[in-house]
Amino acid sequence: MIRFNNDYSETCHENILKRLADISGGQFAGYGEDEICAEAADIIRKLTGKPEADVHFLVGGTQTNLIVIASVLRPYQCAVCAVTGHINVHETGAVEATGHKVIGIESENGKITAGDVREAHRLHWQDDSHEHIAQPKLVYISQPTETGTVYRREELAELYAACRECGMYLFIDGARLGYGLESPECDMDIKFLADNCDVFYIGGTKGGAMFGEAVVILNGSLKEDFRYMIKQRGGMLAKGWLLGAQFSELLRDGLYFRLAKKADEQAARIRDAFLEAGYPSYAQSPTNQQFFILPGEVYEKLSEKYVFSRQETLQDGRVVIRICTSWATKDGDLEELITDVKNIK
Repeated sequence: MIRFNNDYSETCHENILKRLADISGGQFAGYGEDEICAEAADIIRKLTGKPEADVHFLVGGTQTNLIVIASVLRPYQCAVCAVTGHINVHETGAVEATGHKVIGIESENGKITAGDVREAHRLHWQDDSHEHIAQPKLVYISQPTETGTVYRREELAELYAACRECGMYLFIDGARLGYGLESPECDMDIKFLADNCDVFYIGGTKGGAMFGEAVVILNGSLKEDFRYMIKQRGGMLAKGWLLGAQFSELLRDGLYFRLAKKADEQAARIRDAFLEAGYPSYAQSPTNQQFFILPGEVYEKLSEKYVFSRQETLQDGRVVIRICTSWATKDGDLEELITDVKNIK
């Protein structure tokens, strides 16, 4: 079977395996306080143009989201996100399990706007019983979104301005950050992103690492005691240097972004092939995630050879699928899929 169901089916890029082999047998300080993590953190500070940023390395996306949000919010405060946001639909109530409510807002193309933030703020504070309602304090977005769409410079700048105006924090989930920034529809770089949020993370698990996410804290008021929260929530890896080594390899010379760009280009070829074969897109995505509506029999036929993510079955029996390319998608697998889509009967 050829897997197109996610972007983390493979181990990691060969450069990372070589680096891990090179440092095998060495001894390092624990819990991320080693020279390898320090090197990776410095690379990230230079990459973002934020020498004052705090950088912390965690293992996975759900862990990162719940730790950041639990650290930022007071017990009576909540997070606001698009109703399709990852923390709202795909994390089994992980944020709610920390004691913080997640409020989902209906949005277009999975993106929250500055107007949405102002409206959420207005509805809360103009309610005479607001003290009886969870207080919205953090806005969560992802770049790209859960449906593969991307925020553009103007949208992000306006969103962050609205957050500051309303006294709310902006947290950007970057689990697929490379695929978002390298999308042909994205007009920002990582420096611009870092200028327009309070905290974000660079996703490694879906971007070429074996595992790992790099949290970048930009707002000084959110830095204090963050390591306490990491430890309390079970996120402090004893062998932290395993994370630092991976990020230094991915980010030192732009490998992370080159891998993402290729995956986006491959996804665009898949999109064109499905559209040319008459199978419509379910969501208009310019990134490595593509969504299509297939007749049930076509889905079953393709599933004999390929693994896709089945999103839902429509009332008319058609199936909505998600196809992901990744940093490791083979050109040969891509060509086979394109050929089979064109020729399937």
